Amino acid sequence: MCAFFRYLLRHLRGHVIVLLDNAAIHKGEPIRALLGRHPRLHLEFLPPYAPELNPDEGVWADAKARLANGRPDDLDALYRRLHATLHGLKHCSRRLRRCVHQTELSLF
Repeated sequence: MCAFFRYLLRHLRGHVIVLLDNAAIHKGEPIRALLGRHPRLHLEFLPPYAPELNPDEGVWADAKARLANGRPDDLDALYRRLHATLHGLKHCSRRLRRCVHQTELSLF
């Protein structure tokens, strides 16, 4: 997470606001130290148990729908199929937009 936040800070000007879920990885000491060094980075957290606000839920729903009824021969085949599915979503702005629009988030 720290590497991702540093990447954002290098490439974005002004205040950087990041919306996150409440996973422990987003609140540890390394994150707090990074926030102390970079006052223009602001983390905002979704309320607990609020999947209707989290675009990630759309990503996983899309992936599950595309993987449903498949029967990989082994764990490697499952991994390859999952990777291909997520890679396809990563490069499809229409599908990604749908993940955001399905939430109850205000779009400014």
